[in-house]
Amino acid sequence: MILNIQPIDLHWPTQGPFLFCAHHFDHYPKGNKNLGLDAKYFSGRSMGQDFVEKDGFRIYHGAEIPGFPVHPHRGFETITIVRKGYADHADSLGAAGRYGEGDVQWMTAGSGVQHSEMFPLLHSDKENTTELFQIWLNLPKINKMVTPDFKMLWANTIPKISTNSKVEVSLISGEYLEHKHYQAPKNSWAADANNEVNILLVKMNDCAEFILPKAQNNTNRSLYFFVGEGLAIDGKKIPSKSSVFLDSTQDLVVKSTIDYRVVEFLILEAKPINEPVIQHGPFVMNTREEIMQTFNDYQRTQFGGWNWPRTDMIHGPLIERFAKYPDGKIEKPD
Repeated sequence: MILNIQPIDLHWPTQGPFLFCAHHFDHYPKGNKNLGLDAKYFSGRSMGQDFVEKDGFRIYHGAEIPGFPVHPHRGFETITIVRKGYADHADSLGAAGRYGEGDVQWMTAGSGVQHSEMFPLLHSDKENTTELFQIWLNLPKINKMVTPDFKMLWANTIPKISTNSKVEVSLISGEYLEHKHYQAPKNSWAADANNEVNILLVKMNDCAEFILPKAQNNTNRSLYFFVGEGLAIDGKKIPSKSSVFLDSTQDLVVKSTIDYRVVEFLILEAKPINEPVIQHGPFVMNTREEIMQTFNDYQRTQFGGWNWPRTDMIHGPLIERFAKYPDGKIEKPD
């Protein structure tokens, strides 16, 4: 059942077609008038490249506002699950958004897009805790050069499945029990149910049991135990903050073993694409020649350029979730 166990911190090991998974959990202080951090917090940090946790948070590539100013992508998808706090999105197609508190943005970079992902500190009267997952999902060769696209999966539309009072499953993508949730953009590997792309967040209270049936195909199945203590798989105790690669030809039985404790884990599972993967930073293609062409294309076109007034684009102090699409359509959660 258990193929591999590794410790996890910020960046987690993955199996194809998943390329990358990061868990950002930052306890930011009160925000200033610019929705950022006061300068007193910059001391002792590698500003612009701040990935070492200090005082309970990281600033990443931000200067005053934490996050990731404008940068390009091609050839894969980003899935951003914001559990706490907010993320501000802007891109080279003219799209924008603010989402959080359980929302998910699913973006197909396709032929190329520039975007920024910033974490504005919207509260000036209390701390600004931000917790999110960013997952990179590969695209098959046939879809690597599709037109960029994104969808919002608002928190209230994501199925929350309770098998009993002790287990809750948030079904971001895929199937669990009789529930199905396939809301990825149309060109995603996850849009086809035959690829069995399952993204599940599982929370268990007290001593409980979670069962995920064996896969129909030969999938890669990974479990990330990131909250709590006292988890066992196939009778083996799993250390807290661990990744576990699993045999998907068997039913997965996970048990929490300590009363009055909460445990949480993420499951990523999918049928492999089984194509060559050549990655250079934010570009993922099938051949070295395609990577070189990507650099040429980016230098020539800037993937549409950047028409926003700042590289770390944010959307003001109003705490309101929205998505603005390239065609001008504006969407808000119910």
